[in-house]
Amino acid sequence: MKISVERDILLKSLNHIQSVVERRNTIPILSNVKIIANNEGISLTATDLDLEIIESLDKANTIEDGEITTSAHTLYDIVRKLPEGSSLDIVTKDNDKLELSCGQSNFELSTLPVEDFPEMSAGEMPCNFIIDSEELANMIDKSKFAISTEETRYYLNGIFFHAINNSLRSVATDGHRLACIQSNLPEGADDIPSIIIPKKTIGEVRKLIEDIEGNINLFISETKIRFEVTNISLTSKLIDGTFPDYERVIPKTNTKIMTVKTHDFASSIDRVATISSDKSKAVKFAINNNSLTLTVINPDAGTAVEKVDVSYEADELEVGFNARYLLDIASQISGDTMTFTLEDPGAPALINDSAHEDATYVLMPMRVW
Repeated sequence: MKISVERDILLKSLNHIQSVVERRNTIPILSNVKIIANNEGISLTATDLDLEIIESLDKANTIEDGEITTSAHTLYDIVRKLPEGSSLDIVTKDNDKLELSCGQSNFELSTLPVEDFPEMSAGEMPCNFIIDSEELANMIDKSKFAISTEETRYYLNGIFFHAINNSLRSVATDGHRLACIQSNLPEGADDIPSIIIPKKTIGEVRKLIEDIEGNINLFISETKIRFEVTNISLTSKLIDGTFPDYERVIPKTNTKIMTVKTHDFASSIDRVATISSDKSKAVKFAINNNSLTLTVINPDAGTAVEKVDVSYEADELEVGFNARYLLDIASQISGDTMTFTLEDPGAPALINDSAHEDATYVLMPMRVW
């Protein structure tokens, strides 16, 4: 194999590819990237057995066909340190080494046989539709913060996508907070199965969206999903589990409505939380007469109190929440104001965005002093 490629083009592809590869692998071949060069062009492939990404290189020149695998992270680190705008040659040697040369720099890398590189069989994917990349990015961004990291409830370790009432929803929860984002159902997505996309896949898809504009092709089966955009194909296993009935935890009977300016609220929470303990991060709300009093008490550090102007006409209410969770939700609010619909100290809060009526957030209360 012999190829010639611009450093910047190869680096961009390796940046996508290498992030799929785990730094520590018990199976050596999974640390490698597969490089294939033929008359159709040059492609790079990486996998961790749950996720596979294939990217074709633009403006690369195949001088001699071939295929090889070499360390993804080593290749990435080398190319990253080469001069911008440079061109490099990659050649396979008779001693099963991969030679990379650029100007006066020469590297010889170890390889492993292509035959050992696992292929993720996609199988048949009956559901196929197109979604706008900006819309998908929005559905991911506004819900991913609520993904659970608790491995025992593995079915919460991703974002739940499903169709309901001619809409497409993305839902994530860790049992303490919930995000539910709704969008118009794309044409052709009527038969989309209810699926849970793993957190790592969500992260990789979001990175790809950064570099593109326009549409993404989605192919879905009961066990796998594939995202295709321009020269990149990303295939992932889905989480095999049942997402809980999240509708049950979205409050339907709360009656006490508080509206507050998003920026003022977030800034106040951030300030009073400075002295909260790392473990609890508890902040108490005392709401009365269009005023919200935020209180944090930490026996080891002291007390913080701040008042915020709000719109509130219901009975006086005291309730506690986790300050970090409040900030996570506030960071997703794009409108000037956010609305809390409350009921009592033991009831979850329903939080809405004034500029995005299709975004719903739920936050469980905390016991406070």
